[in-house]
This record gives sequence, C-alpha cells and structure tokens, in this order.
Amino acid sequence: MNPGLTLTTLLLLWSCSRILSLQEDLGPEGDPSEGLDVLDVSTRILLANQGIDNLEEGDMLPSYTRTAKKCWRNRCLWPKTSDGLVKVPYIISDTYNANDKAKIKGAMNVFHTKTCIRFTPRNDEQDFLSIEDKYGCWSKVGKYGYRQVLSLSVNYCLYSGVIQHELNHALGFYHEQNRSDRDQYVRINWENIQSDAAYNFKKRDTDNLGTPYDYSSLMHYSRMSYATHYSKETITPIPDPSVQIGQKYKLSDTDILRINKLYHCSE
Repeated sequence: MNPGLTLTTLLLLWSCSRILSLQEDLGPEGDPSEGLDVLDVSTRILLANQGIDNLEEGDMLPSYTRTAKKCWRNRCLWPKTSDGLVKVPYIISDTYNANDKAKIKGAMNVFHTKTCIRFTPRNDEQDFLSIEDKYGCWSKVGKYGYRQVLSLSVNYCLYSGVIQHELNHALGFYHEQNRSDRDQYVRINWENIQSDAAYNFKKRDTDNLGTPYDYSSLMHYSRMSYATHYSKETITPIPDPSVQIGQKYKLSDTDILRINKLYHCSE
C-alpha cells in the first residue's frame, strides 16, 4: 500500500471515533479545537513529513555524533545561566502571521511554567533556534550551535502538542518508544511496518534519567505509525495491550520530570 495513502486513510478513519477522547486528553492547557481535526501528534507529524527522506524517526535531522542525553561534557545541552534558568534564544520567521506566532509562543510558555527552560527572543547570541515555515515539522536533537532551524509548517504543524514535541527534540529528547528498555513495555510488530520505515523503530542507547517508561509521553508514537495497513498495529503495549499511547497533546508529567532532571532545574 502506498505510504501516503496508508497514513491519510488512518487519519480519516480514526478522526470521528477519536474526537471525544482526544478532547478529554487536552485538559485545561490544550486547544479544544485540536480534537476536531487531529488524531495525535505523531500521526500529524508523519503526515506533514511525507516525502522528506533525510529524517530519522520521522521528524529528526540526523545526528551522527551523539545524543543530548549522552553528549561529551554536556556540550549539546543549552547552557544554564547564573540565575538557574536555561535560556534558549530564538527567532520566529516573519512569514508567520500574528496568530501563528502567538500559537508558537503559547506552546513555549508551557515549558516556562513547569521547568527552568526559558525560550527567549534572540539578541546577539551565537547559538539560537530559528523557527521557520519549511516543509513539514522537524528539528535537530539538542543544541548544535549557531543558527539551528526548527521547521513548523503553517499547514500542518501549528498545534500546541506538535510545537511542544519539536521543541522537546531541540532540548535533547528522542522518541519514547525508541528508548533502550522499550522491549519491556511495548512489542514492535515488525511484520506490520512498512519495509522502508523499519529503521525508524531501532532502539537507542539512551540514558533514561531514572524515569519510568511513559505510554502517555508527548514523544511516543501512535499504534499505527508506519503501518502497512490502517488496521495493523506497529506498536502494542505489554503486558496490557489496551493501554493508550500516542494520545497526548501536551507534555506529560514524566516529560516535564525528564526536562527538569536533564537540565538540573531544581539546583
């Protein structure tokens, strides 16, 4: 089956049945309108990024040297200032209108209220995020230095959960289902994965920061990601297959805990 058709069909078939449950998941910080046209963060991102060949796990620019969780002398983490805050300078392209920019800043504010991360407008900092309306939703993982592009397409990506997902990549986090101990918590159904997408499911040698596996993580794939057919699961929770995954539209409590642990926010 054509990959684009698979994902599009999945989107259409799930939309009606998932609207009510998704709106419940949003909570007071979500955008109630999101449940009307969005399944889950990972499905929307994969739809947006169809045809982009140089991405890992669907939305990450490749890193050939390290991960932010295991990088030499923390050089791939955004630095903490003397006031105990981690300031991430950014610019937002003027191709976005005022409403678009407000959505991006609103998603940033979730980090501000729950962690020591502060996304701050760039002055003259050498290292900064450049948020641009490129094709698709994607980011590098961790701080790379200089002008670091984070793509948020107006047509697909300007939803609070998607924006938070890509910002979390920029802070240094990978997808939950690829962490080193995932086989204790999910079963990867290799036979149901599109043959040219199997590499996206390989485990990473991650430092899990002493935190539990989080089915509700904003960074978790949905059940049908890269499926050969809309009725076939690529990821099944174990031992309880009924556990929900891929349904969140904001950072989970464990996502927030990990940010605070990685950046030593309590110190």
